[in-house]
Amino acid sequence: MTPEAAAAFVVGQTAIGRPPLVPELALHLASEITPIWQASEQSLARQGVEPPYWAFAWPGGQALARFVLDDPAQVGGRRVLDLAAGGGIAAIAAARAGAAVTAAEIDPLAAAAIRANAALNGVEIAVALGDPLLHPAETEVILAGDVCYDARMTARVVPWLREAAGRGVAVLLADPGRAYLPREGLEALARYEVAVTRELEDRLVRETTVYRVLPWGSGDGSEQ
Repeated sequence: MTPEAAAAFVVGQTAIGRPPLVPELALHLASEITPIWQASEQSLARQGVEPPYWAFAWPGGQALARFVLDDPAQVGGRRVLDLAAGGGIAAIAAARAGAAVTAAEIDPLAAAAIRANAALNGVEIAVALGDPLLHPAETEVILAGDVCYDARMTARVVPWLREAAGRGVAVLLADPGRAYLPREGLEALARYEVAVTRELEDRLVRETTVYRVLPWGSGDGSEQ
């Protein structure tokens, strides 16, 4: 799929909406789940493209966006990496707060969504298409929203985030109570009640916490 085709797909399968926790941002979002999911499966499955996670404002991304907009000093004037950025909500908020932002994604459609959403909000975001976990993070701040949704992802991401924290990177992870979130090695910074839908979640509100990820051995009883 060409970048032009990806951009056309993103715009054609979404509507402009505003996430409930961050209404000052506008995003290309799925207005209904089934049509975009079917469109993705029908036109993209044979190409091995991921489901359209980028088309939804997940609670972790909303919480990170709210956190940096309310406290711009967390990211302002710094180099920020938004890991597994989805549609780029946290990246856009960080750019609004004065950061130089790179959004990392493995999905070409997500990359197209990030570019479209950045343009919609009048900010500049560099998009890195590929797996950032294969390399050390070259940044000052990492934003990671809702990345502990399954065991395999958590097992890859958390050690990488802890290693980055050990090198002095400020690592902010937002999680709405996923089962695989580590029990230790996290410092809670803020909590939000995020409105969600039963089509995506098993409830209507998700309490979502923004944590600082601590390095290996910082009070969690573990070593690298």
